[in-house]
Amino acid sequence: MITELIPNSLPLLADNKVFENININTYNVKAMANDLRQRFHGLDTETTIQELVFAIRSIDLTTLSGDDTDANVQRLCYRAVNPLRRHLTSALTANHKLWEPLTTAAVCVYPSRAGDCVEALTRLTTDSGADHRVSIACVATGFPSGQYSLDTRLQEIESAVKGGAHEIDVVVDRALALNGLWSEMSDELMQMKRICDRSGAHLKVIISAGELGSLDNVYKASLTAMLSGAHFIKTSTGKETLNATLPIGLVMTRAIGDFYRMTGHRVGFKVAGGLKTAQDAIDWIGLVKSQLGTDWLNRDLFRIGASSLLNDIERHLFGLVLNRQPNHYELSL
Repeated sequence: MITELIPNSLPLLADNKVFENININTYNVKAMANDLRQRFHGLDTETTIQELVFAIRSIDLTTLSGDDTDANVQRLCYRAVNPLRRHLTSALTANHKLWEPLTTAAVCVYPSRAGDCVEALTRLTTDSGADHRVSIACVATGFPSGQYSLDTRLQEIESAVKGGAHEIDVVVDRALALNGLWSEMSDELMQMKRICDRSGAHLKVIISAGELGSLDNVYKASLTAMLSGAHFIKTSTGKETLNATLPIGLVMTRAIGDFYRMTGHRVGFKVAGGLKTAQDAIDWIGLVKSQLGTDWLNRDLFRIGASSLLNDIERHLFGLVLNRQPNHYELSL
């Protein structure tokens, strides 16, 4: 879909000429997504267990509520380091080749709570004596609307990285996308990336696909983010009316694949918004596998943004691993 106008270097200013010949056939995308969805049902037990364990390792465990407190964040961090109850983790370790500690990929909070995460995760490491790979992600740039001045949005990134964030999930200015101002969007994102680069933080760009008006714009916004140096592109804030759907994911992963073939540079994919069930997680893992291959199936290139999803995965794993339905006291709260 993209042309030879893209040189083999990053970051780049998105030249509007790159987008002249992009035309997504919505009917075909929906048909392909429906076909893919049907492939991911009815997996055998062992494959399902391994897929759900991978899903846990890919989760950015999230709390983005107005009533978040230090206590909320401490509980979130504990769950990230200990995503399943101990008896279930022990059964997985013994019977299903769980060779390394099972944690989520990250915790995701507002910038004001980054310091709480640092404190909680440090304490958990000290108390257990075990190292973990749980990163701290912060949403920023006027999340979820992005309707703030650029200076304010950049200052919020500064605050998050100073607070200890390893990853910054930024929202794009949807008005720029809806008006086709891709160069202007790229300029903003590159300013955000420069701040992240100074601290070594990764830039994860939320394109808010459900608010972009068309799948053409979803593809163009995805490409603009990657041209601007994003480490990840992300479907949604989770606050839109239309969040992550498989057609949207199909277009975004196709953009990632096209970008990789043109530049040799791998960009990660994060799905967020509306994932509630274990089957949802399996569907999205299957989509990434089918479009990008197994090279993308690791926490450095695939993430799931979720809050309640982990509970359903735990319930399903309990039945698959222990061959019975759990009592309510056997599951995490």
